[in-house]
Amino acid sequence: MSDDSVSKLQQAATEQTESLQEYDIVVVGAGLVGAAFALQMARNFTARVDSDVRVGKIALLEARPMAEQAELFATVFDPQVVAVTAGSQQWLDTLGVWQASADRACPYHRMQVRDGEGTGCIEFDAAEVQRANLGHIVENSVLRASLMAAISAQANIDLYCPDVVASLQKDGAIITVNLQNGEQLNTPLVVAADGANSQIREQMGFELRTWGYEHTAITATLKTQKPHGFTARQWFAPSGPLAFLPLRATPQEDSAGGHYVSIVWSQTPQQAARLMALDEIAFCRELTLTSEGALGAIESVSERLQFPLTQRHGVDYVQAGVALIGDAAHTIHPLAGQGVNLGFSDARVLAEELERALEQGAGLGGLATLKRYQRRRKPDNLAMMATMEGFKRLFEREELPLRLLRNIGMSGLNRLAPLKNSLIRQAMGML
Repeated sequence: MSDDSVSKLQQAATEQTESLQEYDIVVVGAGLVGAAFALQMARNFTARVDSDVRVGKIALLEARPMAEQAELFATVFDPQVVAVTAGSQQWLDTLGVWQASADRACPYHRMQVRDGEGTGCIEFDAAEVQRANLGHIVENSVLRASLMAAISAQANIDLYCPDVVASLQKDGAIITVNLQNGEQLNTPLVVAADGANSQIREQMGFELRTWGYEHTAITATLKTQKPHGFTARQWFAPSGPLAFLPLRATPQEDSAGGHYVSIVWSQTPQQAARLMALDEIAFCRELTLTSEGALGAIESVSERLQFPLTQRHGVDYVQAGVALIGDAAHTIHPLAGQGVNLGFSDARVLAEELERALEQGAGLGGLATLKRYQRRRKPDNLAMMATMEGFKRLFEREELPLRLLRNIGMSGLNRLAPLKNSLIRQAMGML
């Protein structure tokens, strides 16, 4: 072999070595859940450091560019929002990211749930459980920006963005994550936080159970004639629920609340297509009627987005070396706004189990460790999914006897303070 050939082989070997990176955890998906999990684990690794312990390293991969979204929603409302419970807020506060989102996080002190086909109504009030609020409505982009700012200050997280996973290969206890740009990441644990259509879940052969809700969700930002009064409102109708979620443009808004709300309007695909085809004036008129004029006339609406609603649930959340969290593991109907909170609970519990593995000197990708996470999270997720399915089926029925029972039940529950307050605490994640 010539000297030139040897030189080329040596150069190729060097380039391959340089493209191969070693990480303790690779997190795929830098949305709210994936970013929060990566930040928690980076803090866990840092807290364990002493003279004999190496700082654990995390790779955080995101396929979508971030700068464009950040610039877009700096001056207008993000049409995608999340309802952050008190339990989730406390966790985000321990991560040091909540305060940075507080100026655009709108607290809601009350919640009204009405039967759009009758007189049934349940009203929840934070004062009844001695709380300042029931939760906060936060724009996705605002909370994500706070998380990414904290991650950028964390020395043991490497952000790969935009980068796409081409394939994964298992070799014993190590997984090689092959990126489309040619780089390779070796790790004992891949955490899939890449959303409802998770490529990691698909590539690794996780079995998925899927139910179509036969609903399409329409989201947008509205300006209303009357202030929202820091109240979340929801109307149930046979064609689907409508939610008004209060927004906060500035921290200086008056005590009555502002005039902007985010909506999630779940409708049958046919109804959704009709509503999306309406011009702004006609769409606002429909919203005013459906919301029973609770906030007066709807004065304007932003660009409308729509997406089909599907319930998904992984038969398993884990296999050796791989764990699913958030929407990669489960998706539910958005009518109670619990999706992101379930994902945050997944991230928090997985981080706790991995911390336990570190204390015991066990491998992070070990199946026993990951199955403890699954055992802790699966019952809660299934219970919430069943509850949401039950609500949907209950309110889409139009038979008169059932409507009467439904309205009597709602009004009766509204008068049972102990039971209602227990429901409030559970929804706030404070039990």
